Amino acid sequence: MIKALSLCAVWVLTSVCAAQTAPDGNAHPSPPELTPISVPITDPFGPPVKDRAAIVTPEQKSEFAVQVDLEPLRDLAVFHGGRVKVLETLARETMHEIVGRRDYMDYLKTPKAGGGEDVKAFKYDPLFTLLDLTIDPVYYLDKPLINVGYLPMREALLTKAFPGDASRIERWKKVGRVTPAMVDQHLGAIMREVMNEKDIEQYRTSAGRVDTAVRIFLDGKQNIVLVAPERADLAWRHISTLGNDSPARAAALALGEAWRARDVARVNQAARDLAAALPTINAEIYPTGRRTLEMTYNKANAFEWGYWAYFFSVVSLLLAFGTGRKGMAWLGGVLLLVALGLHGFGFVLRCLIAERFAIQNQFESMTGLSLFAVLVGAAIMIARRQWLFGAAAATVGFMVLLTATQMGIPGVNIQREAAILNTSVLLKYHVTTVLCSYGLIALGFVVSLFYLGVHYAGRLNQEQAVTTTGVHSVALAALGEDEAPRARTLGDLDKAQMILLQLAFWTLGVGILLGAWWADHSWGRWWAFDPKETWALITWIIYLMVIHLRFAVKDRGLTTAWMSVLGFIVMLWTYFGVNLLLPGLHAYA
Repeated sequence: MIKALSLCAVWVLTSVCAAQTAPDGNAHPSPPELTPISVPITDPFGPPVKDRAAIVTPEQKSEFAVQVDLEPLRDLAVFHGGRVKVLETLARETMHEIVGRRDYMDYLKTPKAGGGEDVKAFKYDPLFTLLDLTIDPVYYLDKPLINVGYLPMREALLTKAFPGDASRIERWKKVGRVTPAMVDQHLGAIMREVMNEKDIEQYRTSAGRVDTAVRIFLDGKQNIVLVAPERADLAWRHISTLGNDSPARAAALALGEAWRARDVARVNQAARDLAAALPTINAEIYPTGRRTLEMTYNKANAFEWGYWAYFFSVVSLLLAFGTGRKGMAWLGGVLLLVALGLHGFGFVLRCLIAERFAIQNQFESMTGLSLFAVLVGAAIMIARRQWLFGAAAATVGFMVLLTATQMGIPGVNIQREAAILNTSVLLKYHVTTVLCSYGLIALGFVVSLFYLGVHYAGRLNQEQAVTTTGVHSVALAALGEDEAPRARTLGDLDKAQMILLQLAFWTLGVGILLGAWWADHSWGRWWAFDPKETWALITWIIYLMVIHLRFAVKDRGLTTAWMSVLGFIVMLWTYFGVNLLLPGLHAYA
């Protein structure tokens, strides 16, 4: 009866769940790729190279890149995207917008001894490329610079650029990028040709991203906003607004002049002079501690190192469970603590840099909920003295951090807080509580997977033992010896999954109620059948079914495990699918 009522409730909720338009202020702030400048500016490092005859070879450019020392410039403060960050961060974000990755990569040709050429990839320092795009932009006009993620658009651009040259088109397709010249010459014609195609929206989206990348390439000089204001309530200034008698302005011009001449010694000296001069301008406003924190965050790559530590922890703990070797168990436990330390270190640093609790976007919520899940899993491991729970915690940490850092999840860049999230502390409690429930659901899902693995592995072993011996009495006797530890493991896993799923049920329920309470105060209504809130309720109903089905089935552990898998799939849709595919009131979620 309860199951039937629950299914009816799910059907009713999904049938009335309609996409809605988010009110103003709900969406995350979309920081401009180019910093708005209200006064006329000039090139920050002097007039750029414009003579195409003066273009250097890729080999000369890479040699120059290796020799220059840009370390003094990395932690200079720059205002961009609504906040003050370090120049190193601006360089990484700019490369991601233009190139689609953290660094620009070119291909160098070297002659072979027996004839022919060797081609090898060379990765450029993001800060070097940021400066080079401003000082020597002509060099990049015919270089594979602009990321084109949509394959049909990339194919169309390359087909027009290399008509009839199939092998060349295939080589460039694998690169994933095209030249600014290709975009300038062919993008408009391609968009006119596909105007009536069924996938025109994908082309428009791709064209918009390509156009953004080209604009940043052409006008990136606007982002060199390096001069601190006289007061905290005033805007930061572009470096070209300084007078020529300013030491910082003189150092910037000297840097550009030496760069164009490829004079390494003068470039390095000018970089040191610029790094020394800028912090002295309105020194009482110029940030210090936050720059150090952000440089530490950038250099540590704590989340990436963290998922590797989680991975090796999972391997060690599973081997310990399978072999019974205590040494492997202790190694896995130590690796889990190391991974947890890296994870927590990265999360805390991000909170300090952003000056808020860093759970406001997709990337941050993933790092936050997985940190909570790992803490809970590690606590259960210690309390139950069962290494398999540590493996479950490490699995959650590994999978979530891997996805967050490597799959292009929105929100990697640290941004200002969404206006809607700063209206009430109640809303922050709502968001935090719901994310904690998702972390518990993820941990419960992995524990349930382990339960299913142990359960079905045991059944398989029983069948193989009976088949192999051919003597039922001998097989059953042998199985009786192995059944006790397996039963204890299944019992521990069942208790753990039930505790986790019950906690997830109550936590998600409280989170939904907090959200409804806030919505009544903010929007004047408790419930709006918005896709996000509706699917959150459906997820909650799934776990209500999990709890009640245990009283109506014979094999409670197995049923709970499979329902946990179902609930996790529904939660993934609520968390990712609704956010990315269904517009609604929760555009910021």
